[in-house]
Amino acid sequence: MEKLLSPAALRGAIRSGAHTGNTSGYAPGFVQCNIVILPADWADDFLRFCQLNPRPCPLIATSTSPGDPALPPLGDVDIRTDVPSYRVFREGRLAEELPDIRALWRNDLVTFALGCSFSFEEALLADGLEVRNVTEGVNVPMYRSDMDCIPAGPFAGKMVVSMRPFAAADAIRAIQICTRFPAVHGAPVHLGDPGLIGIADLDRPDYGDAVSLYPGELPLFWACGVTPQVALEAARPPFAITHSPGCMLVTDLRNSRLAVL
Repeated sequence: MEKLLSPAALRGAIRSGAHTGNTSGYAPGFVQCNIVILPADWADDFLRFCQLNPRPCPLIATSTSPGDPALPPLGDVDIRTDVPSYRVFREGRLAEELPDIRALWRNDLVTFALGCSFSFEEALLADGLEVRNVTEGVNVPMYRSDMDCIPAGPFAGKMVVSMRPFAAADAIRAIQICTRFPAVHGAPVHLGDPGLIGIADLDRPDYGDAVSLYPGELPLFWACGVTPQVALEAARPPFAITHSPGCMLVTDLRNSRLAVL
């Protein structure tokens, strides 16, 4: 499918089932969001978890009221249909993946839209830096680290990180660029030896796909929006829904609006 679609056109293609996969590189210039959907009686604790852990969980928007599938600040969105693939959790365990969640929708559900690294990838590319997962046409590799998130109520767990390799000079530039985007994970949380943050093998990501790491390159690790899925496993809410890794909500919000000078 053509990647230079408008966000509305891409959401329409997702809604109709014409697009079912990764959204990386689609609708360039526009914010893509990670999604968490919870019953209202779990929402306050999750909101606090996001506030305490803004690097992995940068909050962009929430439902205006429980049961409302719209997210007006982000465009003409129906959260039940506009994500290419959803993960359904029951008692903290992944139960199934679905292309839409209309059959599961309830009037007590609250949606959280969180910033996504695809926004800062675009800024890196615009500066002439190579983003390896984009070059190789795969989903970014993501790993469970041993870095603790700050707990909030039942929500806790280790931070998930995404990795992109750079030569040393480019790594410095990448850090400078991403620091301007705190609403989409900001600067890396670690660089260099993955073992120092509990990652044993870069060739075996927990989510996404492995990418090439060439001699002389440094792996840079960013806080990742899959972290809430780890927190859901710890909290064990009776019911929750997230996006599938790499399958984001594409919004009408421009990436440029998230940059700070």
